[in-house]
Amino acid sequence: EGLIEFYDSFKDMFEFFCKNTTIHGTIRLVCSDSNRMKTAFWTLLLLASFGMLYWQFALMFSQYWAYPVVLTMSMHSEPKMFPAITICNLDPYRFDLVSEHLVQLDRMAEESITFLYGKNTSASLFHMNEKNIHIKELSSIGNLSRSSFKLSQNFSLLRMSDHNNRSGKKHSSVGFKLCNATGGNCFYKTYSSGMDAILEWYRFHYMNIMSQLPVIINISDHEEQIEDMVYSCQYDGEPCRPSDYIHFHHPVFGSCYTFNSKGTDPFWTATKPGIPYGLSLILRAEQKDHIPLLSTVAGVKVMIHNHNQTPFLEHEGFDIRPGIATTIGIQQDEVNRLGGNYGKCTTNGHDVNVKLLYNNSYTLQACLHSCFQHIMVQKCGCGYYYYPLPPGAEYCDYNKQPAWGHCFYQLYSRLRNHHLNCFDQCPKPCRESQYKVSAGTAKWPSVKSQDWIRQALRHQNGYNSTSNRLDIAKVTIFYQQLNYQSVNESPLLSENLLLSSMGSQWSLWFGSSVLSVVEMFELLIDTLVLSLLFCYQRFRSKK
Repeated sequence: EGLIEFYDSFKDMFEFFCKNTTIHGTIRLVCSDSNRMKTAFWTLLLLASFGMLYWQFALMFSQYWAYPVVLTMSMHSEPKMFPAITICNLDPYRFDLVSEHLVQLDRMAEESITFLYGKNTSASLFHMNEKNIHIKELSSIGNLSRSSFKLSQNFSLLRMSDHNNRSGKKHSSVGFKLCNATGGNCFYKTYSSGMDAILEWYRFHYMNIMSQLPVIINISDHEEQIEDMVYSCQYDGEPCRPSDYIHFHHPVFGSCYTFNSKGTDPFWTATKPGIPYGLSLILRAEQKDHIPLLSTVAGVKVMIHNHNQTPFLEHEGFDIRPGIATTIGIQQDEVNRLGGNYGKCTTNGHDVNVKLLYNNSYTLQACLHSCFQHIMVQKCGCGYYYYPLPPGAEYCDYNKQPAWGHCFYQLYSRLRNHHLNCFDQCPKPCRESQYKVSAGTAKWPSVKSQDWIRQALRHQNGYNSTSNRLDIAKVTIFYQQLNYQSVNESPLLSENLLLSSMGSQWSLWFGSSVLSVVEMFELLIDTLVLSLLFCYQRFRSKK
C-alpha cells in the first residue's frame, strides 16, 4: 500500500478509467451520470459496439482458419531449358520367346471376328511372317518352357442384346465374361462398340502372354537403334548427339526415345523462340503393324513433358500422321502451390505414403499407378503388366491366377470412380510445369520434292521404302516465345493482414489503438486485485 496507491472502491476505479482511457465514448458514462437516460444510451451504445467488434473478429478468424488462397499471375522472360520430348513408333514388336503364343492369339482373334462379323472381314488383318525380336541372352537365363503357358479359352467374345425400356429398341454389345476364383461371382466386360471390345479382349490376353518374359530381361536392349526410327535430328541447327536421348520400351507403343530427359545439358538451353531454333525430326512411321490388334494407329506418338518425369503416353501426348510435316509450338506455364494448411501438395513425394515404383521424379500419375499396383498385388496376388512391379511380386498370368482379370477390372472401376483411396493418398506436386501446345500440319514431302528427299534419305540413312510419303513423317517442336506465365498461390488472409484488419475494426468501432487494449487489460487486472484486497480485508475483520 505504501508503494501502490490503490482505489477505495470499484466506482472510483471505473470513473478513473472512463476519464483517462483512450477509448472513445467511455467518458460519457461518467460525465452524464446526472442524466440516467444518456448514461443508459451510451452504455447500450458501447455494448453494441463491443458486440459488433467481436462479431467482426469472429468472421475474420473463421475466414483465416479456412485458409483461402488467391492466385497471382506474373510473366517472366529469360533463357530456359528445352523440355523433354518422348517419341514412340506406335509399332509394338513380336518377341521371339512369345511369338508362338502371339500367333495363336491372332488366330483366336481371327476366329472371334469371323464369329461376330462374318467370314471375309478378317482376311487381311494378320501378318504371321512379321519380324520377331530375338532375345540373345535367353540361353543364359535358364530353361523356359514355351509349352508351359496355354491361352485360355474361358474368355470368348460374345454378343449380347440389351433391351431399352424407354425406346423399346434392342441394343447389342460385345464383351467377355470374367469370374472370381470360385466362379460364383461373374460379370461381363461389355462395350457398345465391337471394335473396343475386341481391342480390350486382345489386350487382356496379350498381358498374360507378355508376363512370360522374365523380368530380368531388359527389352530395350533388344529393340531397334535410333537410326532405324529417327532419320534426322537437329536442335537449334546443330545435329543431335548420342548422349541426347535415352531408349525404353512401351508395351503398347513399342520402341520409345526421350530427348533431353535430364535437362542438365547446356546444349538444350533455349535462347531464342521460333521454328529454326527448335527440335526438328524426320521419323520412320511405317504402317506395317507387327501386332495389328494391339496398335491400330499408324504414325508416331509424341509427348512433351518435364525433365526426369516418366512419360505416360497412354494418358497424354498426340499422334503424328505419316506423310505429314507437323510444327508444334509450345508455351510453358508454371504452377506453384502453397501446400500445408492451404492445400494438399508435395514437394518431392517423400512425404507421400505411397512408395513410388518409378525411378523418376514425383508426378500425380506416377503416384496413382504405383498406388494401384500395390493394391493390385495385395488384393489380386499379382501385378498389372503395364506398371512396374513391387519387390517380390510377379505379373498376372491366368494360368497361375485364373481370377486376376475379375479382380483387376473391379479394382480399376473403383479407381476410375474415385472409390479407392489412391486419390486421397496422392497429392499434386507443389511445383510443376505445364506445356500448352498448338500444332499445324502440311503434306510432306510434296509431290515435286518427294523424289530427291527420298533419294537423300536413302543415301544417308539406308532408307529403302518404296511407298509414297506413307512411311516417313517430319515434326518440329519449338518455343513460341521464351516468356512464360507463372501462377502462384498466396494466402488471401495472412497474419499481417489479419492483424491489420483487426486494428481497422477496432479503430472503426472505438477509434483507438492497441494501447487501448492494454488499458482494458489493466482495468481487468485492477478489478481482480481490488477484489482480492476486499476479500482479504473482510477475512481479517471477521477473524
